Amino acid sequence: MSGALDGFFSHYYLRRPVNATFTGIHMYDELLPDWSPRGLEVLDDEMHALVRELGIAHPRPTSARGYRENADALDAELARAFLEIQLAENAGDHGVRRNPALWTGEAVFAVVSLMIRDFAPLEERVTSAAARLAAIPAFLAGAMATIGDARIPEAWIARAARECSGATILCERGIPRWLASGVVASKHAGALIDASTRAKAAFADFANWLDARRVAPDATLASGSALFDVLLSRGHQCSRSRADLLGEARGRFAEERARLEEMSRETAGSWAAAQLALADDHPTAEDYLGAFARTWTTCRERAALHDVVHWPAWPIRYVPFPDWAADAAPYLYYLHYRSPAPFDEDGEFCDYVVPAVPSDRFAANAHLRAWNHGVIKLNHVVHHGAIGHHVQNWHAYHRSRSRIGRIAAVDCASRIGMFAGGSMAEGWACYATRLMEELDFLSPLERLAEQHSRVRFLGRAIVDIELHQGSMLFDDAVRFYVESVGLAAEAAHAEAVKNSMFPCTAIMYWLGTQGILDLRDRVRLIRGSEFSNRSFHDDLLRHGSIPVPLVARMMTEDLA
Repeated sequence: MSGALDGFFSHYYLRRPVNATFTGIHMYDELLPDWSPRGLEVLDDEMHALVRELGIAHPRPTSARGYRENADALDAELARAFLEIQLAENAGDHGVRRNPALWTGEAVFAVVSLMIRDFAPLEERVTSAAARLAAIPAFLAGAMATIGDARIPEAWIARAARECSGATILCERGIPRWLASGVVASKHAGALIDASTRAKAAFADFANWLDARRVAPDATLASGSALFDVLLSRGHQCSRSRADLLGEARGRFAEERARLEEMSRETAGSWAAAQLALADDHPTAEDYLGAFARTWTTCRERAALHDVVHWPAWPIRYVPFPDWAADAAPYLYYLHYRSPAPFDEDGEFCDYVVPAVPSDRFAANAHLRAWNHGVIKLNHVVHHGAIGHHVQNWHAYHRSRSRIGRIAAVDCASRIGMFAGGSMAEGWACYATRLMEELDFLSPLERLAEQHSRVRFLGRAIVDIELHQGSMLFDDAVRFYVESVGLAAEAAHAEAVKNSMFPCTAIMYWLGTQGILDLRDRVRLIRGSEFSNRSFHDDLLRHGSIPVPLVARMMTEDLA
């Protein structure tokens, strides 16, 4: 095992202790990262040194075969790319030097990461949570020093302020409820409550500081072409240009949108009528959780019937939000399906959390219409909890030779652990939904909803490129999502905010999905009668969470 690579992973976990907790590395569970001005200088110096060491220890191979035959060479390339991206982000305005939401997300999920899984006895996790809560006042003071007097985009201020509200709720109500969920020594409980009181005050001070910030013009939401191109070429390992990708995305968007309109007319008369019909088809309040479980089981049975992929015995359990999280979750990046930690022991079940049905009759009806059978099947079963993310995570954790491939797509505070994991994680999950459509698992209305998703993913790719290269303003992006993609105004605004915070990220849904489809066509053409979905999918997934364009080169370079 390479010393240079060992050094990289030691650096990764030590300098990103919250990521480490989510990944199942628990020696840093009491720490927060040091993003103070001096801390960032030290971080950048370490990353520059690691890039040099990795380059000396593992020169870049001349072909994809070198990566296929040498996992260390592959990981060294991905590690260098990760460090180069981090350095570019630290040097610009789309990292922690300007975005307060990265700080608030890191602070609150530093604590949540210790609460959502029973990876250690409650007493141990309470001790670590108290230490992290006690460190939050200094951490947020560091945010004020690092960001300084810089003007901040209004959308990022609003995102950070909302997370401060969620953190306040967590400190006031969530942490006492969490303590009540188990028996904890009184000295540990007292330390946690005291620390949460101080942390709550620190979040309030930070919210007041945000409220006084000078607002930057919306043009500053664009990362610029230079950073975007680094993310595209180094993060996604994509050799195509922005212009080429934008041209293809626009062409496919027009085709898929026309197809959506045609399908809408044939299936329901219009897309609006189809949306109403989808909402009408929902479970009862009594059968709400049962609908998730039954759909998961039938999804697995359909995949097994057609033998499309190795699906391990790793069941999902759909459960309501834990009592301690229910009030704060709507204000936070609180995922329904959060990737299990690859280095924690697998439990009998993986919990998938969903909001409970409200007790009020009218609120319950609105909730059930929003969480209808189509949403349950397409989003919460196929895409996330079943053949999509969940199966891909298992293959990454248990079959990948790449150490980075095991951990890159782990869900962390505000985004996945490493940028490189995105096109495979989201590409496979979106592709999996299309695959289940090919297996006749979707109803006509669900096929129509899936077609709208294709339009949405292409729309994301277009906005991602255009917003960050400066050819589309923020308000234009929101308008495009509403008028051309068909999103509601609130959802369109939220989507555009995410696009602005994380350049070259929204494109990964289409880039990954289309990359897998194109790869499947090429492998099928070359293998002919020897092609099988099962062997193709298993071969694809064994690479782990690494960029789809790189996997495509590794899988096809010698096939011809």
